Amino acid sequence: MTYARLCTVLIAVASSVAAVKVNPLPAPRHISWGSSGPKPLSSSVSLRVDEDTDDSILTNAWDRTWESIVSLEWVPQAVEAPISSFEPFPTPTLSPSAATNKKRAALPIHFVDVDVEDRDTDLQHGVDESYTLDARGGSDTVEITAKSVWGALRAFTTFQQLVISDGNGGLIIEQPVQIKDAPLYPYRGIMMDTGRNFISVRKIYEQLDGMALSKLNVLHWHLDDTQSWPVHIDAYPEMTEDAYSAREIYSHDDLRSVVAYARARGIRVIPEVDMPAHSASGWQQVDPEIVACANSWWSNDDWPLHTAVQPNPGQLDIINPKTYDIIRDVYTELSGIFPDNWFHVGGDEIMPNCYNFSTYVTEWFAEDDSRTYNDLMQHWVDNAVPIFRSVSESRRLVMWEDVVLNTEHADDVPTDIVMQSWNNGLENIGKLTENGYDVIVSSSDFLYLDCGHGGYLTNDIRYNEMTNPDVDTPSFNYGGLGGSWCAPYKTWQRIYNYDFTLNLTENQAEHIIGATAPLWAEQVDDVNISNSFWPRAAALAELVWSGNRDANGDKRTTLFTQRILNFREYLVANGVMAAPLVPKYCLQNPHACDLYYDQTALH
Repeated sequence: MTYARLCTVLIAVASSVAAVKVNPLPAPRHISWGSSGPKPLSSSVSLRVDEDTDDSILTNAWDRTWESIVSLEWVPQAVEAPISSFEPFPTPTLSPSAATNKKRAALPIHFVDVDVEDRDTDLQHGVDESYTLDARGGSDTVEITAKSVWGALRAFTTFQQLVISDGNGGLIIEQPVQIKDAPLYPYRGIMMDTGRNFISVRKIYEQLDGMALSKLNVLHWHLDDTQSWPVHIDAYPEMTEDAYSAREIYSHDDLRSVVAYARARGIRVIPEVDMPAHSASGWQQVDPEIVACANSWWSNDDWPLHTAVQPNPGQLDIINPKTYDIIRDVYTELSGIFPDNWFHVGGDEIMPNCYNFSTYVTEWFAEDDSRTYNDLMQHWVDNAVPIFRSVSESRRLVMWEDVVLNTEHADDVPTDIVMQSWNNGLENIGKLTENGYDVIVSSSDFLYLDCGHGGYLTNDIRYNEMTNPDVDTPSFNYGGLGGSWCAPYKTWQRIYNYDFTLNLTENQAEHIIGATAPLWAEQVDDVNISNSFWPRAAALAELVWSGNRDANGDKRTTLFTQRILNFREYLVANGVMAAPLVPKYCLQNPHACDLYYDQTALH
């Protein structure tokens, strides 16, 4: 079944949603509002659950939810100003607030009852996150049912967004509401890079808070890169000599604290150690012989000689047998810290010229002149994958698509390895799924959040232009890439409108397990990481939770606009420093800033 067809069949959002000011993000798959008037909340709403055996996850999550509700007394921004008189289409009558309408449900909400079918289900890939939420009139109880604890957490997140201030010091749900909800895709994530610039644990927590609020469930943590190794390894403590400073190192306790913080919010942490490329720092401190071309000039000014796509060069030596011994030690230690069944082992951007600096590789090629770089990559797969699998029978590996699709690729890569697709959009997604690989969509043309900010390279003569070339003759700087290889900037609109299963067969579409929005950190650190991720990552969150189309199969970008604008304010109110998307006027005057008078222009 195609993505568009899934959305058409499964999303059933009642038209009465337009009659309330609250619009949760991501939009629930099925939501039905009543019309009997606001439901007030008691001054204290208590959780009732038979038992909470999984480290009190439910109890702690509810405490956080209730604390947020009562401390924020949330008012959706659109309520603060009347809808503009020149709004280009008729506006449904908004449900009256408690300030102007005395009609209320007979009983305030005193309890949230949670019924979880299976409390022991671990937080792993494919866990059931479905839930129902019933807040009908005439009852003092909100009823939540879920297959797992993790589904109940998603219900709490929705409930949190449903509750708003009544304007008189009280809290209400605007109308009785029933929700039946579940994600379209099991893998919904962002990728954080701590190799190019260090990100503090405090700021990592902040990203996890944003993920929890938007129901994203995977933090792909790109731990290191050639520029730095920020992770303490007991087996080889010398690796952190390549950290940026003694203050920019993650201890084992730091790693475990991030995993625990994420788990409490229903988020898996999947670590990545990128190998064999992007692998100078850290490894060279253990044994310089296992790193090729580490002391070479990266040669992007003379592309035929280049040894890396960015400074600094360094790739693990695929032929040196010592390489695999050291990899085993590092990988095994990290696998003991990160409990997820999945582990990302890189595999992208092999630069053949780098191996001209390796005696091991050049002699290996000289032994058999029929050998190619594809054979070299196959040697890597044949020798490294058994190590990666050895830590657990439940281990599943993730690799970047390059290991299968790059010019230098392995010819026999097991199809149970998940491929993360980042190049050529729909074309590469189609190739991978046709060959039977499960795919995480991370197409740079749509989902790379670092794009469009210009280049970071210094003494770059390509910026030395005294004119602004005509758009028909773009240059590197003006009217073209603007110094960013993946320009332009990926707006929330571009992310939300990405139909990544377009033209796939039903069988191919079933191989799409979800999507991740990467944020590479060449120009990111603690100062700007949150406004680089948010609120754009929330556009992906809805795309992979309930889709971007309505029950008629039409794009619902116009409806999503007010949802993401309000959600940005909600993120900030919850301590996630998300970037503004529009002048506040547009937020307070729904649709006044739409480009098209025709509200059905986007299909």
